[in-house]
Amino acid sequence: MKYILLLVLAAFTHAAVLREEPKKKHPVSKVVTLLEDMKKELEKEADADEELYDKMACWCETNDKDKTKAIADAEARIVDLHSKIEEWAATSARLKVEIPALEKEIAKNEKSLETATAQREKQAAEFTQEEKDMISCVKALKDAITVLSKHHASSAASASLLAPNPPMELPLTLELPSSMKEAVNIIKHQISKHGDMIRETMSLEQRKILGAMLQEPALLTVSQEFSQAPSAGSYAPASGQIFGILKQLKEDFESNLSASQKEEIENQETYKGLKETMEAEIAAGQEALATKKQELAESDEKLAQAKEDLEDTNNSLNADQKFLMELKLKCQAVDVEWEERQKNKDRGD
Repeated sequence: MKYILLLVLAAFTHAAVLREEPKKKHPVSKVVTLLEDMKKELEKEADADEELYDKMACWCETNDKDKTKAIADAEARIVDLHSKIEEWAATSARLKVEIPALEKEIAKNEKSLETATAQREKQAAEFTQEEKDMISCVKALKDAITVLSKHHASSAASASLLAPNPPMELPLTLELPSSMKEAVNIIKHQISKHGDMIRETMSLEQRKILGAMLQEPALLTVSQEFSQAPSAGSYAPASGQIFGILKQLKEDFESNLSASQKEEIENQETYKGLKETMEAEIAAGQEALATKKQELAESDEKLAQAKEDLEDTNNSLNADQKFLMELKLKCQAVDVEWEERQKNKDRGD
């Protein structure tokens, strides 16, 4: 209104001056010019004010949208981070229980394999010694049988020549190989170990003769209590008994040696299978342990990162919320000021 009045006044004044003195510069013209300049300046300021307000309104709208979206995104991210933190915390807790249990299981399997290996080594050492003893025993018995086989034949012939003579109270004395001395302890050990075999395969009389032979291996005396009759003729039967006992012992020891060797092969195969199975279990356990430890490290790292992200997101959310609140207040104040200026402009104040 103010601008309109000024323009109208300037127009009338200018027209009057022109009518009176068209060719003469009147002082009123200066006023008119001044008023026109003021009008232009006011219009220019009004345009600048409107342009500034438009820019401010655009800035308010853009920042309002951006911060509103940023707040919504942050709130969604916070929900997601809480979910992930719970998930990774649960995973970490589970792995911290599973890893010690798996380590304990691996240690148990390693201990079992170590025990089985020690038992196998002990078993193999015992077999090696027993095999060595039985081989020595069989060799000694073979030597004794070789000697006795020759002695038995000549003794039987001598006994037949003495048959017509009167009975004689002669004890039977047989010289056994010197190697029997070395084999006696081995034979005693084998007999004590395989006593059931001796009792099953030998009669009581045979066991007595065997006992006497083991007491004096280099010189075996068979008295009448071991012979068929108290005469020189009893020499041949007694000699035959000893010969038969030694052969039977040799065969039994050879049979036991073969059985022990077969058992040792079976034990080796059993241990081999057990070892392969346990080593596979241990290897699988160690692989699983390494995987779980790696998973735990990754889970703990993600958990720590998520907690850090959550703190940063909360801080960012708080800052954006504060900024948006201040933005709305400031932009509302700008709108109020603009509306007030427009009202004043319309009134011509």
